[in-house]
Amino acid sequence: MSLNNIIFVDHYPKLDLHGETTETARVLIQDFIRDNIKLKQKIIVIVHGVGSGAIRQATRDTLRKNKNVLDYKTFYYNNGCTVVELKIDF
Repeated sequence: MSLNNIIFVDHYPKLDLHGETTETARVLIQDFIRDNIKLKQKIIVIVHGVGSGAIRQATRDTLRKNKNVLDYKTFYYNNGCTVVELKIDF
């Protein structure tokens, strides 16, 4: 499945980072990724909002460094969300 083909994100697991600091967001993202790999969820959504862009940048940095992330993109219909594809071993 390509991240470009995702139109609706309501049925994917979501992590909302509104109101979090950048360091807390990093920890929450790592935990969310780990939990969803255990649950075999290939696609997840991280809601970081638009704001100043600090949480979005922390999200991208964390995803870029995580070896379990295959791909990630800003959701086409909402700039405040990032859609992530995880590496799942079946």
